[in-house]
Amino acid sequence: MVKKFFLDSIRKNMEGLSLRKIVIIMIGTAISSFGVYNIHQLGVITEGGVLGMILLANHWLGISPSITTPLLDIACYSLAFRYLGGTFIRLSAVATLSLASFFRLWEQFPRLLPDMTGTPLLAAVCGGIFVGLGVGLIVRQGGSGGGDDALALTISRITKWKIARAYLLTDVTVLALSLSYIPFSRIAFSLITVTVSSLLIGFIQEAKIFSVRGEETISEEE
Repeated sequence: MVKKFFLDSIRKNMEGLSLRKIVIIMIGTAISSFGVYNIHQLGVITEGGVLGMILLANHWLGISPSITTPLLDIACYSLAFRYLGGTFIRLSAVATLSLASFFRLWEQFPRLLPDMTGTPLLAAVCGGIFVGLGVGLIVRQGGSGGGDDALALTISRITKWKIARAYLLTDVTVLALSLSYIPFSRIAFSLITVTVSSLLIGFIQEAKIFSVRGEETISEEE
């Protein structure tokens, strides 16, 4: 009886997971974290989405990111669970653990890309490509890399919008609010990077080359 319960629990928790999906999600988190570590963290461009909301709350309300980060992520994942289901949460958990591990790995090395602080346009485009490609692979497998992705996927499911439009809505809204304390020039470059990443995520999510016969992504489920 105990053995059967244990095996049933494992089987249930592994529903929706496959080795191929896990490997592709790990590749996606490796790409996105590499771009964030080598480009975004140098402060060349700011962020939209949940991270932008965290920075906004910290600036105007003095609320620590250590408080707002888990609150916003929990809220986004709770909403996503309602509309996207348990498989989404399991795949997202894999992505979250993989993302943290790759960030830890990259931090053991010096920056591996040339310094782009003097060329913010190049940084915006390159950063958008890394994030768009990495997150696109994760989303294509039915998961998310964070609260931003969960929120965009939920909006896409509820409104029937394409995922690129949902990402742009959340990012542009937060970037517009961020104009209250961030110079327009910096926001302009951020708008470029979120546009590039959103379009790339949408392209990959709709591409056929990443799907497996018999498997469906969240956007294709009824």
